[in-house]
Amino acid sequence: MPQPQWLGGVWQGYRGGPEPDDDEASTGVDGAQISQLLEKLCDLPADFHLHPKLQKTFDKRREMARGESPLDWAAGEALAFATLVTSGHRVRLSGQDSERGTFSHRHSVLHDVADDRKHCPLAQLAPDQAPFEVINSPLSEVGVLGFDYGYSLDCPDGLVAWEAQFGDFWNAAQVIVDQFIASAEDKWRRLSGLVMLLPHGFEGQGPEHSSARVERFLQLAAEDNLQIVCPTTPAQLFHLLRRQVLRKWRKPLVVLTPKSLLRHPKVISPLNDFVSGRFQRVLPDDRAGTDMQTSRVLLCTGKIFYELHEQREKYLLHDVAIIRLEQLYPLPKVQLRSLLDAYRPGTPILWVQEEPENMGAWRYLRVALGETLFQTFPFTGVTRPASASPATGSQGSHKIEQQEVLARALTGT
Repeated sequence: MPQPQWLGGVWQGYRGGPEPDDDEASTGVDGAQISQLLEKLCDLPADFHLHPKLQKTFDKRREMARGESPLDWAAGEALAFATLVTSGHRVRLSGQDSERGTFSHRHSVLHDVADDRKHCPLAQLAPDQAPFEVINSPLSEVGVLGFDYGYSLDCPDGLVAWEAQFGDFWNAAQVIVDQFIASAEDKWRRLSGLVMLLPHGFEGQGPEHSSARVERFLQLAAEDNLQIVCPTTPAQLFHLLRRQVLRKWRKPLVVLTPKSLLRHPKVISPLNDFVSGRFQRVLPDDRAGTDMQTSRVLLCTGKIFYELHEQREKYLLHDVAIIRLEQLYPLPKVQLRSLLDAYRPGTPILWVQEEPENMGAWRYLRVALGETLFQTFPFTGVTRPASASPATGSQGSHKIEQQEVLARALTGT
């Protein structure tokens, strides 16, 4: 039987197959370089007229560069792009509002308010940098995602990303995910490092603006064909995007990105978190104390962590631990088991999600982990009731449902 092309040409040196243990790239960056890049991202031509509403954003970023303020989500993302292009790795990002960012956090292309000329700081960082491209693409998800997937097949050493305006909108390109992104390695032995950035989170905006349908990706996940990740801090996003390019293991990456968290006062990272460390698949509970103070452990991912954390502090529920599962697939069982070893056997573990019971990660985790986690901890789920629609269209109903999920998770009531 003829053998198909496999890792030749520009793909020489890259690998597919199971996730290796010996391919953890060093993703930290020198602090002086980070400060310099943050300052460069604020440099504008002398005669450029910046929109007055953006001046505060630029002033804040200069504070971050001087170490006077922690970094927010936009700064963490921009730094990931900046450190990649200045080290020779092309970055290409397309999406329906990717220049500005759907939720006005990115502003990667600036418009002069006097004459409408454009300026892209990420493309002007160094004379010898790799290209940075950001494209406001048409409202044709299947065509654009298909193009970017094809682009990724010839660009293994760059960051090639497609961003949905809302995560739900990838369903208009589901055929590309089914036919190519999820299955191409198994069917044709073709690798891709394509990144899909999918805004996800229940904000009360209705059924078409809430869920990136993570359950569909998890159903497609097998044989280490995908990476499905929900980072909750700017540093986690920074290390994740750099890891995607710097390690030699090439798999499509699905990133569930935030909406309300983009400006959340708690969604910040100190500069030192970008200098050292790497992407953590599981984030531990942040309480001070011993395992004897823990009556239940909440396991969650994404935005709901910050709501659980706020409610725990408000009602002084210091016997509740909250662990964040940042990577949903490949499921980091070893890291999760290591964290749970700190708790007494028999401590209840509750998976908490915003999504209905038949959506989100709950059913996937129940199958993968069983009713008793690691034969030690009883494992149950806290979700919205099963539903045909991802979310209610009523802001009032959304708030009631969200409070019910939080209360059941934290107190069992």
